[in-house]
Amino acid sequence: MIPSDHFVKFYNEIFKFLERKGPEELDRYYARVADRQAFFTLEAFKRDGLKGMYDYWERIRIEENCDMVHDYNEVFYHAHMNTCPSLSKVLDNDAEPCGRYCDHCPGWVGRVIAWAGYFMVYDLIGRTTPQCEFWVFKTKADAEAKRAALVALRGEDLIKTNF
Repeated sequence: MIPSDHFVKFYNEIFKFLERKGPEELDRYYARVADRQAFFTLEAFKRDGLKGMYDYWERIRIEENCDMVHDYNEVFYHAHMNTCPSLSKVLDNDAEPCGRYCDHCPGWVGRVIAWAGYFMVYDLIGRTTPQCEFWVFKTKADAEAKRAALVALRGEDLIKTNF
């Protein structure tokens, strides 16, 4: 097994290689990751809804030692990554981070959440800031309202959606 310190550095290099081939190649890679991750997540997201998402990311929080808080209610699931372990390791490296490194999470997560019938709004916060935050809504109207508020705060580039 490859240690996580090495894995994220390897991931970063893959992202840079694909980005040089064109942005569509990186997006195609994220779509492939979504296909694979759906095996582990999609049924629970469909069956258990927002609670299923909470349960999945609670397991990830523990397994990946994430400094994050998350919760859910009847309207949305919300996760706030206080310190992203992945981007933190990439930034603690002698190689330049991929400019779109942070897009990998919303790149696969958004697809799987859409397949489950939900609407995601992902705030990258900053491409060199190891923090992010995302919401998953039951209705597109709620997601659109959150997106509009975040775009006004941060701009288009840092806000990702699946709709």
